[in-house]
Amino acid sequence: MSAADLAPQELRVLVAVADERGFSRAAVRLGATQSAVSHAVRGIEQKLGAVLFERGRFGARPTPAGERAAAHARRVLRMLEAMAADVRGADTGEVAGPLRIAAFRSAALHLVPAALERLAALHPGVEVTVTVVRELGPGTAGEVAAGRADLGIATFGDTSALPAGLIGGVLLQEPYSLVHPAGHPAPRSLPLVDWAENCGSYTRDWWAAQDWIPAATVTAEDDGAVLAMVGSGLGMAIMPALSLAGAPPAVEVTDLGPGRPHRSIGYATTAELAATTAVRALIRILRSLGQGTPERTKAQLRAV
Repeated sequence: MSAADLAPQELRVLVAVADERGFSRAAVRLGATQSAVSHAVRGIEQKLGAVLFERGRFGARPTPAGERAAAHARRVLRMLEAMAADVRGADTGEVAGPLRIAAFRSAALHLVPAALERLAALHPGVEVTVTVVRELGPGTAGEVAAGRADLGIATFGDTSALPAGLIGGVLLQEPYSLVHPAGHPAPRSLPLVDWAENCGSYTRDWWAAQDWIPAATVTAEDDGAVLAMVGSGLGMAIMPALSLAGAPPAVEVTDLGPGRPHRSIGYATTAELAATTAVRALIRILRSLGQGTPERTKAQLRAV
């Protein structure tokens, strides 16, 4: 027997054990017995020729091979769902079924809602789930690679930085600006407030060349907390436009000039999911929002 002999139910067992980090918890989730789950995992490991889980008092921890197998299993199971939805809509043209989106915080607040509003108007049968993911480590693209999301709204310098097996495209580029307490006479003299997701590789060279930017003395959890701290007079910040949509009146936004850095916001998915009707529909909408008609989104970006 080989991997080609794996049945969908075995893939569900593999995903459940990986997600739950234990046979007993996976059994509860699946409505099965622990011995049945354990037996199924041994059979899967035999077919794949690899140890997928470390067993111990801690439960069942996926090995690197197990993590990769679980990601493949999630994606295969998702494609089976997508196949059913696409087949049902082949004659009617209806776009329906689940659609899982992973987005970083400011995109989830200021970009995704406009896209979902349009998607719901065009295709009310699509059932959307949005997960907010920090753009640290694997980030939103990592959620797609792991099979936990169908499409990620990601930040990157270019699409070549995407994990292997993913495809994507740039939707819009947003400039960075100086943000400081409104009316402050010398904002560049203030301490820097920052957050971990800010200033990726796409701005690092620019950032290093600015001798007026001090090391951050205040680090916040996210961009919303940064804005609140700047508004309270605790310092200045350098932030991308999407983070500044709806900025409070207590802060002032100053253009950094023609050499200011930008970051790209784009989408990441797999080639297989990009061919499904729901993901394809969302990508079309996101592209239209990024390239021209998004007067809502672009107005927000122009405002800062």
